[in-house]
Amino acid sequence: MQNEKLDHESVTQAMQPKDTPELRALYKSFEEESIIPLWTQLGDLMPIHPKSKAVPHVWKWSTLLRLARKSGELVPVGRGGERRALGLANPGLGGNAYISPTMWAGIQYLGPRETAPEHRHSQNAFRFVVEGEGVWTVVNGDPVRMSRGDLLLTPGWCFHGHHNDTDQPMAWIDGLDIPFSQQMDVGFFEFGSDRVTDYATPNFSRGERLWCHPGLRPLSGLQNTVASPIGAYRWEFTDRALTEQLLLEDEGQPATVAPGHAAIRYVNPTTGGDVMPTLRCEFHRLRAGTETATRNEVGSTVFQVFEGAGAVVMNGETTKLEKGDMFVVPSWVPWSLQAETQFDLFRFSDAPIMEALSFMRTKIEGQK
Repeated sequence: MQNEKLDHESVTQAMQPKDTPELRALYKSFEEESIIPLWTQLGDLMPIHPKSKAVPHVWKWSTLLRLARKSGELVPVGRGGERRALGLANPGLGGNAYISPTMWAGIQYLGPRETAPEHRHSQNAFRFVVEGEGVWTVVNGDPVRMSRGDLLLTPGWCFHGHHNDTDQPMAWIDGLDIPFSQQMDVGFFEFGSDRVTDYATPNFSRGERLWCHPGLRPLSGLQNTVASPIGAYRWEFTDRALTEQLLLEDEGQPATVAPGHAAIRYVNPTTGGDVMPTLRCEFHRLRAGTETATRNEVGSTVFQVFEGAGAVVMNGETTKLEKGDMFVVPSWVPWSLQAETQFDLFRFSDAPIMEALSFMRTKIEGQK
């Protein structure tokens, strides 16, 4: 057990061979042949626990929205640029527009009467709306209304574009698996219509009308799908589910994940699994005064505050949060939440990847 606790760096340094002219010549030969010996880098390649280059970070919604509005004044949206989206660049990832090593996240802004043209890509994507309405996203020809509290899906290789049908701008967050796809060299991209294929503005998309009936599955859709066929998960149902969990807790029933902590996971109705193969989406509600246990998890997690006030503690540092603020928790960074008021948060992560590859591991303070 003692050996397991030893620091890799100190052990590696102690085990290094004696510096000699012959050894230096060997290392020079390695360099010439593009070879790097394992004994010089073991601590980096096989750490005692995950040590992400990404760092915990918080983005304030007020700042994001201000910069998105300014971009709306100066930067057109259309073919070529495709989207007026501001990627959140983790300060630890060397200038890449990645919020974590596996995920991309940003704020997208669409001005009055604007249209973002259609395209498709291998990467899986979703949108979450913290405020506003009036935009429809058209996914494979199906117009989907975007409203406050809604989660909207654009699975990989689905054509999609957006149009704003109002005289007011609208902003929302996007989440994608771009860094993972790029690292794995699986990305494809294709332009679609310069506009959108359907400018209709129905209250409910065709996908919702077919699939969003609790406990009921259409016989026309008995084949399981890789990603959810539901285009929009509506806030009214999310809110109701969370409210009922806390009411059941009041009645002494086991309905919450922890005292004062209600939570749901958005699921693919054809499999019961995650909405997309690489991204997990959840929603959490904490009663005022609730504090969650500190936990470490393999993989990356991003939260956005939907409503209320509270704080996040990451690596022992407490940061106050309010509506719209976003933060990232890199792999194995200890974190917990504190609710000042009722605290509603949308969460997404790369957990499906970690679980599928059997890398997932969680440590919760106070539990063995």
